[in-house]
Amino acid sequence: MSDAFTQATGRGLEDDAGANQRRYKAYQLELMSPWFGESLLEVGAGLGEFASQVRGLKRHVVTDVDAGAVAAMAARFADRPEVEARVLDLAGNLEEQVGGPVTTVLAINVLEHIEDDADALRRMAELTSPGGHVVIWVPGYQQLYGEFDRAVGHVRRYTPTTLRDAFERAGLAALEVKPVNLLGGVAWWLTVRRGGVGRQKPGLVRLYDRFVVPTTRFVERRVTPPFGQSVLGVARVP
Repeated sequence: MSDAFTQATGRGLEDDAGANQRRYKAYQLELMSPWFGESLLEVGAGLGEFASQVRGLKRHVVTDVDAGAVAAMAARFADRPEVEARVLDLAGNLEEQVGGPVTTVLAINVLEHIEDDADALRRMAELTSPGGHVVIWVPGYQQLYGEFDRAVGHVRRYTPTTLRDAFERAGLAALEVKPVNLLGGVAWWLTVRRGGVGRQKPGLVRLYDRFVVPTTRFVERRVTPPFGQSVLGVARVP
């Protein structure tokens, strides 16, 4: 699936839009890294923009269904021996594709593309050692579903309730499920849901990253918002 990355993100393999989200990626890492163990596998890692921040692991497997994206990550992380770049199709033979299990499986903005989300979570759990974690970051709230979601093939957006339900249907024990990024949700509603924007605009992304993300981090370190642009979920693998 050589064009899967573009279909799922609206970006090309040469698109460096992720460079406009440095603070946002750091905020994601702050929220999720406490659940990482000594080994991590990222499903749908794209061009490795989130993975480039992660350090100190014994094994870090970055995967994508798009072979072109995997080749780009292999080049990006060529000087980091703990990082393996592999093609991964969750419908395929998992052991052949990635080898042994890891402590944590992470999927950022992946599950919303998959019709049978519980089956995808079960497959992710197969990649995880017993007692390990599956960490999920997904777009939040169907009220925010707009042209961009349709353009990149989002089947749904989630609430904490629907993500918790997906974990339960997959046989996983939910440990934490919560909305994140309230201000981002408001901005998304204004630009995408009401404004009809169908693709990311680099200028807006830079402004958001520079001014909105620091405020979001400050506030949400102290309180959990009732609503957000995204939903974060963590489940334990039995």
